[in-house]
Amino acid sequence: MEQEVVSQAALAGSVAAHDMSIFSLVMNADIIVKAVMLMLVLASVWSWAIIFDKFRVMGRLKRRADDFENRFWSGGSLEELYDAISERADHPMAQVFAAAMGEWRRAKAKGTALTDATSRANLRQRIQQVMEIALNREMAGLERNLGFLATVGSTAPFVGLFGTVWGIMNSFTSIAMTKNTTLAVVAPGIAEALFATAIGLVAAIPAVIFYNKLSSDVGRYGARLENFTGEFGALIARQIEDRR
Repeated sequence: MEQEVVSQAALAGSVAAHDMSIFSLVMNADIIVKAVMLMLVLASVWSWAIIFDKFRVMGRLKRRADDFENRFWSGGSLEELYDAISERADHPMAQVFAAAMGEWRRAKAKGTALTDATSRANLRQRIQQVMEIALNREMAGLERNLGFLATVGSTAPFVGLFGTVWGIMNSFTSIAMTKNTTLAVVAPGIAEALFATAIGLVAAIPAVIFYNKLSSDVGRYGARLENFTGEFGALIARQIEDRR
């Protein structure tokens, strides 16, 4: 009985001797597990940088789009609005507007005759094309780096699982080498391995949540741009018809 009590006390002391803090788990991990942890931490940090940047950008673009639409639909001259923003069109809606007005100005500067249906159709087509090109270019910029969030969200748990499997393999190797199956031998390696999975989940969960949120915000902003492009295209078409 005394021997059993002594054995249990020795086992408890041996387990307590192992520092199970996060810092210790990281520092004592195998080099492969450390590499997995470092990669996941870097992915998480970069994901948060993208998230904060996208929220900042989308908030600024929405405010500028509101201001621009108020000026656009205020009834003022489109020519004066173009002169005011052409040199500093710093958001997608203004870029689309400036591209269309620039093409319209070039047509007027060349003295393009709009007396026949073909010339009017060609001008409308050119204006529509430059607006679509500007819209696609701006949307590509807004969607940049969202793919990284999707990649982290889908792969980080599996990368962490790889680190876990590798750590557990090392634990079994330690058991085979020491021929000792006590908790003191197994616990540290398993804890290190499971910590890699935890980091993978910490990286993946925010990436998935905010990827869905930001994709939805970008999609709504894109729909707003498309609506503006259609409305402005119709307005330009009426002006072309009026110049016959």
